[in-house]
Amino acid sequence: MSDGRDLEVAVHSLHTAAGPFARARLDRHAPDAAVELLGALLLRDEPDGTVTVARIVEVEAYREDDPASHSHRGRTARSEPMFWQPGTAYVYRSYGVHWCINVTVEREGVGAAVLLRAAAVVSGLERIRFRRPAAASDAAMLSGPGNLTLGLDLDGPRHNRGDLVDGIAGLRLADDGWRPQSSAVVVGPRVGIRHAPAVPWRFHVAGATAVSAYRRSPRAAPR
Repeated sequence: MSDGRDLEVAVHSLHTAAGPFARARLDRHAPDAAVELLGALLLRDEPDGTVTVARIVEVEAYREDDPASHSHRGRTARSEPMFWQPGTAYVYRSYGVHWCINVTVEREGVGAAVLLRAAAVVSGLERIRFRRPAAASDAAMLSGPGNLTLGLDLDGPRHNRGDLVDGIAGLRLADDGWRPQSSAVVVGPRVGIRHAPAVPWRFHVAGATAVSAYRRSPRAAPR
């Protein structure tokens, strides 16, 4: 892509008819699976028969040998979906305030998942604006994991433990063939975590305006 304008056109457009997202792309080491999810689509079926579409532009990887992961201490009532087949939704409430949605990755039995941190709206902007009236701009509608779930109307009771490849409660992963070039994938530390704050398992599409700001947790160990 030649410049930022080209990128914004790319991430906000459908390139071909969206088809299913291949589960096999998620059956790999969590950071690699995270990169596979960059450029993937989230399709949200709306009550009026329309479909809201968003393109994933920022993700973070977590797995069971990672002290920042919910699966680090093994299976619990909360982390159980992280051990299920690739493509399972793991949705949890963060600090009792907002929902976060993850996609389970690696083989079944390994506690690994990818947090969806931000997405660019492809279609359904007016509906997302209605759900996110406090958003500072259209680019910020789905910027940050809590804003993403709010804008797409996602929550734990309806979506946790569901299959995002086959679809659950009107939500599914899809693929229209667009992926960022490897040179356009930015790698860095994850946002706001106390443990392993320097592990470079956050990935985002360079220049995508929906990407959230990096914040280091004040509880993290000094550099």
